[in-house]
Amino acid sequence: MPAFCRLRRVRQLFLVAVGALTCAFVTRPIASAQDTQSIVGSSPLYSLSGATGWINSQPLAAKELKGKVVLVDFWDYSCINCIRATPYIRAWAEKYKNSGFVVIGVHTPEFDFEKQMPNVQKAVQKFDITYPVALDSDYKIWNAFHNQYWPAEYYIDAKGKVRYEHFGEGNYDESEKWIQKLLKEANGTPMAAGAVNIQGEGVQAAADMRDIRSPETYIGYERAQSFSSPGGTKRDAVKTYIEPKHPSLNDWGLAGAWIVHPQVAILDSPEGKITFRFHARDLHMVLGPSDDGKPARFRVTLDGQAPGENHGVDIDAQGNGVVNAHRLYQLVRQKGAIKDHTFTIEFESPGVQAYSFTFG
Repeated sequence: MPAFCRLRRVRQLFLVAVGALTCAFVTRPIASAQDTQSIVGSSPLYSLSGATGWINSQPLAAKELKGKVVLVDFWDYSCINCIRATPYIRAWAEKYKNSGFVVIGVHTPEFDFEKQMPNVQKAVQKFDITYPVALDSDYKIWNAFHNQYWPAEYYIDAKGKVRYEHFGEGNYDESEKWIQKLLKEANGTPMAAGAVNIQGEGVQAAADMRDIRSPETYIGYERAQSFSSPGGTKRDAVKTYIEPKHPSLNDWGLAGAWIVHPQVAILDSPEGKITFRFHARDLHMVLGPSDDGKPARFRVTLDGQAPGENHGVDIDAQGNGVVNAHRLYQLVRQKGAIKDHTFTIEFESPGVQAYSFTFG
């Protein structure tokens, strides 16, 4: 099964099928994981000194990690691929913590709100992350690792050298075998065989990769694709939009008065809508409240009807939900056969911020 991740390249992000070494939902050729600059054999832990902050730990340095097997996990708290991989990282940290194994989560932000430590701290608590997290808001660690993906894992031996790297979700058994191999080398004794058994729940449940036909889609104009409201977007200024009447698969649009910025669209009228014609089991959005932090109520419909049993964890069966923080919201989880649907989210107050759609 292909593993999916985000590729960051020249300020463009794409959803990439790493396991298959192909690019999914992309209209022009881009690099696959095969083209990534490998850093196996290098010693990049010196770059931890570039962290802009630490959670769950005092600052760590390469010399303090000498003799330890280290997993450096690049993640971003609104990235659905990272969210689904986190239960495995967490389980490994717990299973091997007494064997000389250290996990360091390097949080490199995609959106500006993810540079704020309080937001990352909330995410760390929500996902029950107890291992050290380095904040990489200036991308210094990311660049030292020549990284291009969320999530990305680098497995480092007791001498400080990268021995294995993995990009995206999936391939967890092979990754754990590398942990066991490196610990055996470091400790001189075999590690118990076997892999952790993870059954993610809610938003952390594994995606149905077989039936995703909708790509990660950005709402800010810098990376927006398939925007279908008549007349296109007006950059950095208020415009009243009309939703597309007959959207094709993966078309989306706005309704109401919005200001579309490079990363985000902000509602500028008392009410507004976003619609998306999609095909996937799960639909998520990255949303945030207004700048004053006031929660914003919304209602979701599928093909004009309440979602019922197909509601996500962040809404009820009638489609009602509240934007109360900058984070990822799971809005749809289909229970039966996966079909094309028109998703609509209607907001009831101005100032709400919409960043992206992701699917699973």
